[in-house]
Amino acid sequence: MIFKVIYQETSYEVPIRERSKSLYVEAESEKEVRLKLTDRKYNIEFIQPLDEAHLEYEKKSEEFNLETI
Repeated sequence: MIFKVIYQETSYEVPIRERSKSLYVEAESEKEVRLKLTDRKYNIEFIQPLDEAHLEYEKKSEEFNLETI
């Protein structure tokens, strides 16, 4: 399954919508996504599982890049 992760680059930043970034990770669960990203020290705001329709929509974005971790 593909998950969309919305995050701040540093863990000490207060989440501000305009500064939020997103990435896409393939994993079996939200817990696995968090484990894969622990070394990056991100302030994860939200992890969203993507169904097929949402994934197809996200793939149309120029910013879509599936992370290989």
